[in-house]
Amino acid sequence: MTGYIAGVDESGKGDFFGPLVVAAAAISVLERPLLEELYVRDSKKMSDQRAATIAAQLKKHVPHSIVVIMPEKYNDLYLKIGNLNKLLAWGHARAIENLLEKTHCDTVISDKFGKEELLERSLMERGKTIKLIQQVRGESVLSVAAASVLARAEFVDCLHRLSQKWQVDLPKGAAPQVDQAGAAFIRKYGEEKLSQVAKLHFKNLQKVRGLASRLL
Repeated sequence: MTGYIAGVDESGKGDFFGPLVVAAAAISVLERPLLEELYVRDSKKMSDQRAATIAAQLKKHVPHSIVVIMPEKYNDLYLKIGNLNKLLAWGHARAIENLLEKTHCDTVISDKFGKEELLERSLMERGKTIKLIQQVRGESVLSVAAASVLARAEFVDCLHRLSQKWQVDLPKGAAPQVDQAGAAFIRKYGEEKLSQVAKLHFKNLQKVRGLASRLL
């Protein structure tokens, strides 16, 4: 027994623009005081800047892995897999496997996002050796909260870099301002490039197309 309990969580699942990011973090009694001092909690309850600050400390002191599925790869995977929960399970399993290559964990806790067998089936040989717990509101567990902070900070950073690369402001979420940004992107680069910044199975795509066509 190592005393390590790992948590895994994702960011970007509900965002039209940007990647899907899955992070895993391993916590033992040695890391717990630092996380409590940093007041690590569900990243949805903190600002982007606070998440980035805490994530920088976590990366220095906590065993972790981060899987970033950029939009172009995400869209390819979604076409092949055809189901968001299956894609999430694939990403969670990769993050868990990568973490287990660095640190042995006895238990991994994941926020429950679908049928439990989806994640169980996605785990490879190394992942079959751990006890996997999937629970609602998993972010209440310190290791899952740490993973959520790592994933959130990475997602925000990737989204910022995409905005800079394409010189278009790419907002978070899936609200009306996202549709406006998508239309601006299409007017500037054409719809064929949208797959490089956005998740194309979102309902936003139809609204973006409509806005872009009216403004051409």
